[in-house]
Amino acid sequence: MDLAENIARIRAEMEQAAAGRPVQLLAATKTRTAEEVRQAIAAGVDVCGENRVQELVEKSAQGAYEGAPVHFIGQLQKNKVKFVVGAVSLIHSVDSPELLACIDRRACALGLVQDVLLEVNIGHEATKGGVPPEALEPLLEQAASLHGIRVRGLMAIPPAAALCDGNRVYFARMHQLFVDIGRKKYDNVSMEILSMGMSDDFREAIAEGSNMIRIGSAIFGRRPDHK
Repeated sequence: MDLAENIARIRAEMEQAAAGRPVQLLAATKTRTAEEVRQAIAAGVDVCGENRVQELVEKSAQGAYEGAPVHFIGQLQKNKVKFVVGAVSLIHSVDSPELLACIDRRACALGLVQDVLLEVNIGHEATKGGVPPEALEPLLEQAASLHGIRVRGLMAIPPAAALCDGNRVYFARMHQLFVDIGRKKYDNVSMEILSMGMSDDFREAIAEGSNMIRIGSAIFGRRPDHK
């Protein structure tokens, strides 16, 4: 599979959907080798994103991310925070007061400020992470009082849709939340990044306001069955 051709095609579709707005392309590198990550960076992705702490640690040691920022995009357990804070430029999946406080403590201990996104469970799905939209305000108020974190925006994974445009309503709701929060001007919170859209629905996500998409299979192909 030619990663450069895939990325060029995705870039063209991004440009068409964005209508002039800047959108970042994040390569979701779960189960991919360090060499595949290097190839994706060489082909022009903006960011790499890891779902698993062990893979993040292993690939970092192999120099896989040289030339691009790396984000953590998976569900983060509190006992793994120490491996992630300071090792990535952005954590996408903060969804509880406890996790926010844990990241803040670790960042303060290291003398740094960790950028994060708040993950929103926009479809109220019991099987997914993320804070319900109606519970965002207390989390934002907590973030405003912390010194070791900085909220840069929101992330969401909407319910799986049978039709290609079936998620547009969820993307639109996320964009409205993004705009509304930005208008409230919380301390320590800046609505700069709206991370939503994956291989099957990134065009619709961009059309509804996403400015960062997380693409795995459309870049790399299907994940190997043995991993």
